[in-house]
Amino acid sequence: MSRQFTLRSGAMVAEVTERAAALRGFRHGDRDLVTGWPADGPIPFYSGTLLAPWPNRVGGAVYAFEGETHRLPVNEKDRGHALHGLVADVTWQAVEWLQAEDEHAFLRLAHTVTPSPGYPFTLALQAVYTLTPAGLTTTLTAENTGDRPAPYGCGPHPWLLAGDGPVGPWELELPAGQVLLTDELLLPRNLAEVAGTPYDFRAPRPVGATALDHAFTALVPDRVGMARVRLRGPAGGVEVSWDPAVLPWVQVCTGDGLGHAGIAVEPMTCPPDAFNSGTDLVVLYPGDKHEASWTISVV
Repeated sequence: MSRQFTLRSGAMVAEVTERAAALRGFRHGDRDLVTGWPADGPIPFYSGTLLAPWPNRVGGAVYAFEGETHRLPVNEKDRGHALHGLVADVTWQAVEWLQAEDEHAFLRLAHTVTPSPGYPFTLALQAVYTLTPAGLTTTLTAENTGDRPAPYGCGPHPWLLAGDGPVGPWELELPAGQVLLTDELLLPRNLAEVAGTPYDFRAPRPVGATALDHAFTALVPDRVGMARVRLRGPAGGVEVSWDPAVLPWVQVCTGDGLGHAGIAVEPMTCPPDAFNSGTDLVVLYPGDKHEASWTISVV
């Protein structure tokens, strides 16, 4: 079994595992802020994992880059796609751990993506979890340590909790002006304004009967430059915040239809199938680094 690490700061406790460098649990007092899973159990619906070197889907598990066609392994069998990158179920290595219960704690994990079928590139990844009274911040850094340019994207996959039971009564605040509509295979069809659609949560309101599994963009930052997606429910409020200049997209998915607790809020560098569309795709040249951070906190 992969090693497990506990980070503490005041009333907050985070559980992180070397498996997928995943956030396995996060609590404030007796309240769960994210959907967790047993240390020796399967990871349900990518809960708490890191998504790299792409988030979401590569359509048909095929893409072209620098004039060469690449075929990835299919891991979304029912749709035929390559889903959520290459590191969501591999073992990372914890390389640094500091526990200071009264103030802050952090954990650094590392993993190298080596050339493999469909992704013949080399990336050195580091994930740093930092827990303070302000919340849990994750910073994911990728460095191209190979000898050729590499396509890249990333994001996290936390399922946020604002109570028990169905998410319909929970209030969602999502400061996004556009939603990416998809086809029956959940691949991009067209980008639409949220105004006048069921996907407009710019003013906080209950989720209701709206089923969400959509990417949003045109994120409006607050006065300190952060995008904030907030949930409020019977147990209280929880939010994910990040810099929308670095992560200009967010996938939001309600778990009820999957039989899973919570609402996934996944800040992303790029939209679904960016390896084919090129939309907001990061290209890392040899020696280049990319860094993205996000914070989960109580509101």
